[in-house]
Amino acid sequence: MRGKWVSIAVLAAVASSLFNVTSCGRDQELVSIQIQPAVETFGASNVPVPDDRGLRVQLRALATYIHPPVTKDITTQVTWASNDTQMMTVDSNGLLTATGISCGGTLISATVTTNKSSGGISSSGALVTGYMTGNVVCFTGSGGGVLPVLTLTFAGNGAGTVTSSPHGLSCASPTPCLAQAQSGAMITLTATPISPSTFGSWLNCDSGPANPCTVTMTGNKTVTATFN
Repeated sequence: MRGKWVSIAVLAAVASSLFNVTSCGRDQELVSIQIQPAVETFGASNVPVPDDRGLRVQLRALATYIHPPVTKDITTQVTWASNDTQMMTVDSNGLLTATGISCGGTLISATVTTNKSSGGISSSGALVTGYMTGNVVCFTGSGGGVLPVLTLTFAGNGAGTVTSSPHGLSCASPTPCLAQAQSGAMITLTATPISPSTFGSWLNCDSGPANPCTVTMTGNKTVTATFN
């Protein structure tokens, strides 16, 4: 009888050991992506935008995993995208190139489909995305026809993105960005908070502090988006 209980105890110990090994052997979980450099600026205020065509920089996508914690270079494994391909393009290997067509700021993203939520729960199509800001400096040098510049800055402790309509400005906090527009044009800026942050208010918009913000380009303008 005693031998029977000893056998049961041994089986229980083995089962417990196998459970622990299985638990510790779960797949690594991707929790964030950081793009380096976080900001890249092409051109200069005394250089016409078309002259910036072909300027380029190689981006890197660094992934942070847990179970166990580790950082890996996944530059060639992410899906790269430019929010404004008239300003900058990015190829499948992370090579960022200025087009020489327009100036301002744009978001460049690197995305991985993980099929898991941030809590490790199975979730088909779950995405992890990292961002960087690319800027092309608008031409403000001497000569006729220089267009007014709209500058966007950020305030608050939260995180978010801002895009413009007509297109030409797209950037993420906390990095300021700018864009040129035709004199007298009305620009609409839309702020989108990144969870768990919330949108606070706009400063210096013609339409007031609410979202979205509208600005009429009667001259150089600076507006501020606050995320909390």
